[in-house]
Amino acid sequence: MEPRGYGFLFLLHHILTVVIALEDKTIISKLGDNATLTCMYREIEFPLKNLLVYWQIADDQEECSVVHTLISGQDNEREQCVHFINRTRLFSDRLEKGDFSLLLLNVSQDDERRYKCVVMQKDEYTKMIHQAEVVLSLAASYSQPILSGPIRNSDSAGEEVTFSCRSGNGYPAPNVYWINKTDNSHLLPSELKITPHDDGTYSVFSTLKVEATSNMQIECAIENKLLRENLSAKYMEQKDTDNSSTESHKNLGKNGRGAQAAGIVSIVILIGLLTVLTCWLWRRRSSKPLSYTDVQPNEDKGGLNSPV
Repeated sequence: MEPRGYGFLFLLHHILTVVIALEDKTIISKLGDNATLTCMYREIEFPLKNLLVYWQIADDQEECSVVHTLISGQDNEREQCVHFINRTRLFSDRLEKGDFSLLLLNVSQDDERRYKCVVMQKDEYTKMIHQAEVVLSLAASYSQPILSGPIRNSDSAGEEVTFSCRSGNGYPAPNVYWINKTDNSHLLPSELKITPHDDGTYSVFSTLKVEATSNMQIECAIENKLLRENLSAKYMEQKDTDNSSTESHKNLGKNGRGAQAAGIVSIVILIGLLTVLTCWLWRRRSSKPLSYTDVQPNEDKGGLNSPV
């Protein structure tokens, strides 16, 4: 009798394997976006009154695993986890065509899980006709990296110089690459610091110390593997021109001071000339001789009044 029992179990397993179509997909969504968890079975069309759709967290260890439930064409929120209330919906116009995908609104890190879609049909008896598992992975683009490097003197070849590169607001943790663009070789960073933030995103800061060359071209690249994004910033050598600019400033200073002195001398000379001219005019007016007509009346008065 045991062989027959094992034969029956094997047959049942084979039937279930044929009847139940399995899917396993990964959906990538950005933080704060809406994500569509796909679940499709297009073999036949189903009347909604005979349809049961269950979306749940695939991890059996969760205290609450119910994400969304549809019974006889109606959403049932009685068993739904608090975390998903008012954040899930099915596409009602697609259900009869075998599209049981779930729209999850405003996704966060807490939604990064494996989900299971189970579709059952009620006829003479209830049977499972389809199930699928979907992995939701979240991502966020990093900001354009900012690359800072040294400003060197033209004769500083061979000395150690330091570059720094920073970026932020991304998820998950990135890969950071330093590249010597003269030969496209990869360089090991001197420091790499990835910092998580309260909103779930990361910022990254990295430094590179290398020996200066006559033609340095350094690139910092930030890779987000999930989004397949690579952002980079490139450093081109900037030679220090402080010496020439200092000489230029000195010459400009000398010229400026000379012009200022010449202006002062000119003003002093002008004031002196005006003073001399004023004095000359005053003296000329003061030394003017009296005319005969001015003296004669006095002489006449003297003659009349003289004593006998």
